[in-house]
Amino acid sequence: MIAIIDYGSGNLKSIRNGFQHVGAEVLVTHDKKELGKADVMILPGVGAFGTAMQNLTKYKEVIYQHIRDEKPFLGVCLGLQVLFSESEENPGVEGLDIFPGKVARFPGTLKNEGLKVPHMGWNKLNIKKKSPLLKGVGSDYMYFVHSYYVQPDDDEIVVATVDYGVDVPAVVVQDNVFATQFHPEKSGAIGLKILKNFLKRV
Repeated sequence: MIAIIDYGSGNLKSIRNGFQHVGAEVLVTHDKKELGKADVMILPGVGAFGTAMQNLTKYKEVIYQHIRDEKPFLGVCLGLQVLFSESEENPGVEGLDIFPGKVARFPGTLKNEGLKVPHMGWNKLNIKKKSPLLKGVGSDYMYFVHSYYVQPDDDEIVVATVDYGVDVPAVVVQDNVFATQFHPEKSGAIGLKILKNFLKRV
C-alpha cells in the first residue's frame, strides 16, 4: 500500500494525481493505523516549517518506524525540508532530524542578481551522482516553489542540485529515504518518470 500522509500541510490532490497518472493506487489518510501498514510513505508539504512540524507531531513515531523498517519514503518540497533538523523560518522548532542540517532562507543579495524569492518556476537539474531515483534523468527542468533551501551537514546525500544564486540541493537520498525540493508531480513527463523510478523500489 502506498500512503500519502494527510497532516494538514500538503498539496494532496496534485501528488495523488501524479502517482495515479503513473498507474499507482494510493491512499490519502490521516489515520496512524493505516499509515503504519503502508509499504510506501509519501510526505508532501506546502506552507511554513513550524506549522508543518506542529501538524506532524502525532505522526512522528509512525514516520520514524517506517524509515527504521527500511520501507521506501518520499518527501516533496516542504516534505523534504521537515526531514532536516531545523529551519531559519521558525527558529527553535525541531524538524524530524532524519537528515542532520538546517533549512536556510535564500540570501537577500539574490535581488541584485535579478532573482526573486520565492524561487518559483522551472530550473535545470545538475546531477551530482547516480541514483535509482534519477535513472534516465539528466539536465532536465523541474518545477520549484520555495523560499528556503536545505543545507545538509553531509553533502554525500545530495544527488542533484539547481543553481539559484546559491547551490540548492534539489534531490537528497539516503538508503530508503528520498526527497525532492521540486514538485515531480508538476514537472511534466520527466517528473512523472521520477515517480515511476521511485515506485520501482517497491
